[in-house]
Amino acid sequence: MEQYDVAIVGGGIAGLTAAIYAAKAGKQAILIEKQERLGGRAITNKKKGVYFSLGGHALYSGDALATFRELGLRLQGNQPSIDGYGIWKGKLSTLPMGVKSLFTTPLLSWKGKLEVAAWLTKLGKLDTHQYDQISLREWIEANLRDPMVRNLFYSLLRTASYVAAPDLQAAGPVLKQLQNSLQGVLYLDRGWGALVDELREKASEYGVRFLTKSHVHCIEHQDGKVQQVLCEDGTKVKASHIVVTTPPSVAYQLVPRAEATALHTWKEQAMEVTAACLDVALRRLPKPKQQFVYGIDQPVFLSNQSRAAYLSEDGAQVVCVIKYQGRETNSEKDLQDLEQTLDLVQPGWRDELVVKQYLPKITVCHDFMHLQREENPGPAVPEIKGLYVAGEWASHGELLVDAATASAKRAVQHILSHEEMERRPYYEHRNIV
Repeated sequence: MEQYDVAIVGGGIAGLTAAIYAAKAGKQAILIEKQERLGGRAITNKKKGVYFSLGGHALYSGDALATFRELGLRLQGNQPSIDGYGIWKGKLSTLPMGVKSLFTTPLLSWKGKLEVAAWLTKLGKLDTHQYDQISLREWIEANLRDPMVRNLFYSLLRTASYVAAPDLQAAGPVLKQLQNSLQGVLYLDRGWGALVDELREKASEYGVRFLTKSHVHCIEHQDGKVQQVLCEDGTKVKASHIVVTTPPSVAYQLVPRAEATALHTWKEQAMEVTAACLDVALRRLPKPKQQFVYGIDQPVFLSNQSRAAYLSEDGAQVVCVIKYQGRETNSEKDLQDLEQTLDLVQPGWRDELVVKQYLPKITVCHDFMHLQREENPGPAVPEIKGLYVAGEWASHGELLVDAATASAKRAVQHILSHEEMERRPYYEHRNIV
């Protein structure tokens, strides 16, 4: 039986981040992943010399970017221009993303343009936390007067978060994400698979051990304390601390008697966010100027990520089209909507097609900051000493990959704080003077 300080279950961004920070703090760490490849939904597939990530991926100016830079990752890529278009009533119109486009767009009345200009000025300084307990719809309807300005904000905030549920979504976190997006985003050369490779390389430098192609059967605990990870092939990994970075439903299944723990609450309150994604590689763009498009009256988004990142070996343009889904999905209808978006933005694209990838229902995140949450998950499972959770669903206000890295660091910090507490004399950590 192998003994470690920290065992991490799941090799996505959260798992790799937790492993690195645990090892960086001097802990013997092992990462257990069921697939041969690490990365989870951050992997990149190469087809005909084209790098396809699993849907659209961009790094905002948030926790993940700061974390990766702190770790010294190279993060090769560039920031794209934010000049874009909006789809309204089946037509393309210039989107008000800057001073010039604001005053030339036909989408807004003069009053609407002045309102947007005012918000562009004050949005960066807005204290978003004061809106953490109200819905996005409530914030928009209370703070924006012009109907078209409201439509624009619904579109921008939907794109920033991938969530198409304004009545459920907490306003504060997504407004914070919009603030981050206004600072620009980063598209990565060779897709997010390159980021995963860098994280694995960094983890190896710190001495993390990898156990891949290993399916975890259960996480054993006794007398309120974790004991070991038991894999389906009989492998046992004993650890003082175990960080689970699987979806909440899987974490619940892996822990015996989880119904008597907070894992039950976290599983029951989780609301999965999904999207349909169509990626196409085109020899050339029929309409070179139309590379960045928001759906205003429909939940779609299009971006040519090749305008800022190296994503093909022969110069093909890699365009990602996304449809933000609700609870009811229809793969054929979603594909039709995505193709119609391409027909509008890049007419004749089929004649230029090199290769494509369609993901009818990709999980964006397993939970998000919504108003029906009873509590924010983790980092510790309070009923089982030494058990922690991390992942994009274990958010304390962050969104998407920012939640993955932030929750991973919270788990490791909790481990370190707990060990520090254990080393103190009895009277110190019970505040006895």
